[in-house]
Amino acid sequence: MIIATSPQKCFAVVVVCLGGFGAATAQTVAEMENGRYALSPVADGVIRLDTRTGAVSTCNNSGAGWACYAVPDERAALDAEIGRLQSDNEKLKAQLAAREPTVTGKIDEPLPKTDSLKPATPKAEAERKIEIPLPSDRDMDRVMSFLEQAWRRLIEMAQRVQKDFSGKI
Repeated sequence: MIIATSPQKCFAVVVVCLGGFGAATAQTVAEMENGRYALSPVADGVIRLDTRTGAVSTCNNSGAGWACYAVPDERAALDAEIGRLQSDNEKLKAQLAAREPTVTGKIDEPLPKTDSLKPATPKAEAERKIEIPLPSDRDMDRVMSFLEQAWRRLIEMAQRVQKDFSGKI
């Protein structure tokens, strides 16, 4: 057991007990007073945020002492990808502008409305008209007599069904 009698000895004991953490803390104490770093404890060490630059580091005590490692910045990777895509876009626009135009001017005539799957019909067939003859009076009389007979049979059948049901009830 170590017993220290003076404040200087107490500080020396604390530094020895904490190992290299004392050196890391001594550097950041002055900077923490200015509010540059914000420290948050985690399971295996501390996370250090540089409030001026926004850089994040994880600090942990390995066997050799405390060490801080920068956390990969996803924003920097995103900015790099955005820059690459913007330059690719500019290159493609320049290539497109360098090409010859495929269509020159406005087309005044409307495109023909034809079905590309149907074979083209000769004009002689297109000009032919199909005539459907109307039924004669004799044909109309035959249709009307057929409908009248069908209607009569339907009515007679309904009457028979009605008599059968009324007799059984």
